[in-house]
Amino acid sequence: MDIFFQQIINGLVQGSIYALVALGYTMVYGIMGLINFAHGEVVMIGTLVAITVVGTLVDAGMPVALAGLGGVSASVLVCMALGWSLERVAYRPLRHAPRLTPLITAIGMSIVLQNLAMMIWGRNYLTFPSLLPRLHFELGGTHFTFIQVVIVVVSAATMGGLLLLVYRTRLGMAMRATAQNPAVASLMGVNINRVIAAAFVIGSALAALAGIMVGTYYEIAHYQMGFMLGLKAFTAAVLGGIGNMAGAMLGGVLLGIIEALGAGYIGDLTGGFLGSHYQDIFAFVVLIVVLMFKPSGLFGEKTGDRA
Repeated sequence: MDIFFQQIINGLVQGSIYALVALGYTMVYGIMGLINFAHGEVVMIGTLVAITVVGTLVDAGMPVALAGLGGVSASVLVCMALGWSLERVAYRPLRHAPRLTPLITAIGMSIVLQNLAMMIWGRNYLTFPSLLPRLHFELGGTHFTFIQVVIVVVSAATMGGLLLLVYRTRLGMAMRATAQNPAVASLMGVNINRVIAAAFVIGSALAALAGIMVGTYYEIAHYQMGFMLGLKAFTAAVLGGIGNMAGAMLGGVLLGIIEALGAGYIGDLTGGFLGSHYQDIFAFVVLIVVLMFKPSGLFGEKTGDRA
């Protein structure tokens, strides 16, 4: 049972990160019907920007706490600007194009951002600076760290704030109206361009936070780190029902727990050999099973194409 609860904690931490990234996918898909495969690279850019800013500020003599705050702020702002630019330059001109066209564009933008990051930060792995105390706790035979607690708490608070934004503000009302019927929403005075741009900007801000969490948790970053993370977050969005925010949150947490339990128990049965090597497989097994038996996801609904 100790292994079970330990893996539940590990999965909850990883799943919280997946959920934040999956929200970016599901917000854009819910409003535009577009799967933004460049979203994982936004996470990567956020992590690398934070490394650069924090390292520069620390070298200049600034306290680590203030440097960390500056790194988080810079990362969020850069990713928000990047998300807005992607929507404005890459996706808005193709809004009325066949669905395959913006999808290919998204894949192309993912490759462009990867190569741009490689040119700026290089091919080598970068060490993420330590921003939080390395405290360890034990409860009922399970071990967890202060960093893990912060990741789960910040993720939960961020997701709660996003739900309030979507269901309790005028912007959120405009987003929901646009998701239901963009033409009617436009006739009712909703600025569709601003709403879609806001979805990209908010999703990119969440991606920046997720990237900082990944860097803080694993203490390394790389220009290719967003690819696999993006695919897993997309799987989480599909699992929960892509286009459904609550589903993206639940899907992310479930996927993290499934991965952790699978890796933990398989690793235990094989002496620790197969668990870590085959951890990534579980996400794609889940994706295949969901697409086979419930393509709409846990919270998704089957809907007909708009006329």
